Amino acid sequence: MKITAIIQARTSSTRLPKKVLLPLPYDTKITVLQQVIRRTKKSNTIDDIIIATTTDKEDEKIVEIAKKESVKWFRGSKKNVLERYYKAAKENKSDVIVRITSDCPCIDWNIIDKTVATHLKQNADYTSNTIKRTFPHGLDVEVFNFDALEEAYCNATKDFEKEHVCPYIHTTNKDKFKIASVEAPPQLTAPDIRITLDTKEDYALLCVVFDYLYTNNPFFHAYDIVSLFKEKPWLKFINEKVLQKKTFNSIEEELEEAKKLLELQELNNAKEILEKWKS
Repeated sequence: MKITAIIQARTSSTRLPKKVLLPLPYDTKITVLQQVIRRTKKSNTIDDIIIATTTDKEDEKIVEIAKKESVKWFRGSKKNVLERYYKAAKENKSDVIVRITSDCPCIDWNIIDKTVATHLKQNADYTSNTIKRTFPHGLDVEVFNFDALEEAYCNATKDFEKEHVCPYIHTTNKDKFKIASVEAPPQLTAPDIRITLDTKEDYALLCVVFDYLYTNNPFFHAYDIVSLFKEKPWLKFINEKVLQKKTFNSIEEELEEAKKLLELQELNNAKEILEKWKS
């Protein structure tokens, strides 16, 4: 059995372009993507790592990083990430795929290994630690079998199923698959912590986290992160107004999320107009 971690990465992020190329720690030449790769390499269960990027010319920089870090790469569709994953997995004859995103530079290999172990033990088609949010945002792991990925690739029709890889498996057709969930132990239960990278505020927070933890241990653990936030709860203020990107199954769900965003920015008049329009 071959277990492959596929890390999706591109430079054309909508909210923070070239975010995976930003230095982390701030005053170093190490990029966000390199941190993700190096931390994923610490896993004891992964046999192979592939960086899945796009065919855009700008993403040649992603390939250069993959070469520098001595991991494989695959270039495919920019918008159809499901296709990119499927073709990368098929080309490399992967049996089980671990999905990691390049905006999670604090990813903990122990959580990767725990999720893989649960997946294999329960003989699941899909396993994740995000089905019920208990871990901090930014420690997300999805594990799925190639057969499930292939079925999704062959049958997914909705844009959000193709953009986010796994919704066909865990949402729109969840009754077809055996799904397993991994929840955080009490010491790591902190769903209110956000250490993923989508905005400048997120980057500022990550720089602070790395300033506190990286010098003592470049491979700090999730426990270190949660302990840091308990010691310095003000860290949450840095990106508290950033909403996590989500997938939506309907226009109603998307409008509800839009209302939350307007509330965060105190755009109350616009929120009232939206509520009247919706009704």
